[in-house]
Amino acid sequence: MSTAHYDVHGNVAVIRLDNPPVNGLGLALRQGIVNGIRQAESDEAVKAVILIGSDRAFSGGADISEFGTDKAMTQPVLPTVINYVESSRKPVIAAISGACMGGGLELALGCHYRIAKPDAQIALPEVKLGLLPGAGGTQRLPRVIGAEHALNMIVSGSVVPAKQFKGSALFDEIVDGELFDAAVAYATKVVSENLPLKKVRDLKARHPNPEGFFMFTRNTVGAMAKNYPAPLKCVDAVHAAVTMPFDKGMEVEREAFVNLMQTPESRALRHAFFSERLTSKIADVPSDTPVRDVKSVGVIGGGTMGTGISINFLNAGIPVTLVEMKQEGLDRGVAAIQKVYEGRVKKGRMSEDDAKAKMALLTPSLTYDDLSDVDLVIEAVFEEMGVKQSVFEKLDEVCKPGAILASNTSTLDLNKIASFTKRPGDVIGLHFFSPANIMKLLEVVRGEKTAKDVLATAMKLAKAIRKTAVVSGVCDGFIGNRMINQYQREALLMLEEGASVQQIDKAIEKFGFAMGPLRMADLAGGDIGWAIRKRQYEENPDMVKMVVADRLCEMGRYGQKTGAGFYRYEPGNRNALPDPEVDKVVEEVRAELGITPRKISNQEIVERCVYALVNEGAQILDEGIAQRASDIDMVYLTGYGFPVFRGGPMHYAEEVGLPNVVRAMQAFTEDRHTQPGFWEPAALLAKRAEEGKGFDSK
Repeated sequence: MSTAHYDVHGNVAVIRLDNPPVNGLGLALRQGIVNGIRQAESDEAVKAVILIGSDRAFSGGADISEFGTDKAMTQPVLPTVINYVESSRKPVIAAISGACMGGGLELALGCHYRIAKPDAQIALPEVKLGLLPGAGGTQRLPRVIGAEHALNMIVSGSVVPAKQFKGSALFDEIVDGELFDAAVAYATKVVSENLPLKKVRDLKARHPNPEGFFMFTRNTVGAMAKNYPAPLKCVDAVHAAVTMPFDKGMEVEREAFVNLMQTPESRALRHAFFSERLTSKIADVPSDTPVRDVKSVGVIGGGTMGTGISINFLNAGIPVTLVEMKQEGLDRGVAAIQKVYEGRVKKGRMSEDDAKAKMALLTPSLTYDDLSDVDLVIEAVFEEMGVKQSVFEKLDEVCKPGAILASNTSTLDLNKIASFTKRPGDVIGLHFFSPANIMKLLEVVRGEKTAKDVLATAMKLAKAIRKTAVVSGVCDGFIGNRMINQYQREALLMLEEGASVQQIDKAIEKFGFAMGPLRMADLAGGDIGWAIRKRQYEENPDMVKMVVADRLCEMGRYGQKTGAGFYRYEPGNRNALPDPEVDKVVEEVRAELGITPRKISNQEIVERCVYALVNEGAQILDEGIAQRASDIDMVYLTGYGFPVFRGGPMHYAEEVGLPNVVRAMQAFTEDRHTQPGFWEPAALLAKRAEEGKGFDSK
């Protein structure tokens, strides 16, 4: 159970925070701190108090396991704890190492003195959850480091090493040696020299030109914050610290905090925060499941995807053998990896020695035989089942027993791929997103026979290469591409019905997507979607054909790679330019299909595209392809540019209200151009809407 351990060293009481891993300020720990202060005050032999955490963390702030529970608001809440510390009749010294963030920093600011290790991590990151510091952070930090530095930290949520604050009132001493010994020595000094009980609240937060500075800052932050209300509220609170008495400033901070807690943007950001932590939990795979050692990796395919995948492992210090069939392709792949590292060196993001060390981990090869001793192989070859079959049959021959065989397929049947081997339990899908060395999402596809330890290994490995891994079952397109197929389908149908290419993309981008569906298709490559559609047309003859998209591909317009798709592109420029040729194709298709174009509102564009995602997501959830609705949201937040401030498609639907989503879908069925049954609400969506519950409700 989390608590605070109390003991006495000479005339100094020590309250040691103990709530691993980062000393989150849960109820038991808060109670322990208050009880420790009381005990120290009642003991005449105690002359000073030290608050200290572990080497890893003084405190990382609130205990996230208590969010949304009664414990979070049970006294003593953090402001009460800080009041006990600050009003103590005996000096309280915070001894800080590791993480000192959020409420942890606010607690330290309530102490009379603070000493820290130079590499302690200092931050007030609440803005990343759509909030601001709610226990005095916006009022105390400006008083010790100045309004401008404090505001930069609070608005950005960035982490700063303690040594950067040397000489400021934030820290009384930066210590290089043993922190506990230094804390006892400092406490002894405070007592022997009868130093005063310094309260940060009594200091003045100053700026030479507050009105000019805050006017400029509001304009700058407002332009950057756009859909996020928290940064401007941070400006208001720090402004109050400079212009108002401490208690009045605290009222401004508290009111802003309470208001922000109720905003949909904060709810979305908090949902994303917790959802990311849930993705690693797999119902039937315990956290203590043994994992396989992965000390070397093979990657088959030196194209864009294969090189991006390789870079992930090289960055993590894991040797990679890159296999290509022809020397020209292999040379091109190695050069692409080299170029990425040279670019990082040029931008000052890594040293030349580090880049050389990473490249030294890469072994280029023209033979599968060099994969005989690797622990994991990932194929990134052409998306065609016959090609995958030849690769996996060869891997089954050459790879050692226990090696994990992974496919980067984005749509194909992993169970069929696994059947090409005599070891289907060792086969898993690792679907990276392009560019693979940058995009955070990794879909981990679990086949029918994938062994639990293989799945556990993949999830652990994802953390090592800094990916957000989401488990998916096997279906056409898995989670992300199966859903995006419906989203783009609606965009293409509305193009036929009367909307323009530009209107569709602008409506979706105004909603908050990084890129509209047609610009995204041009970026991904129209030929990829066309190949998938042709396969689907063959498998499902009743499927409505995407005539405009198919016609553009027949013309060789594959998007940015060919200089023309739904837009045109000038050499060396990725700007999407309107193209009358596309308008002409759209008009021809409308005439062929007998469609009289109608005016389509931006609202309809957004609802049809987004609700198509939601309905397919509900079906995926009901089929057990995804473990939970929040996993689907993480796929879309980290892999498809869904606006973070809306929390993902499933969370957004719950914010809108599932009954309202169902009602809108029922209206769409009246459109004669839609495929019969397409807008029939998925069974789970209809059920949850009827019950008035969320997707993940029991």
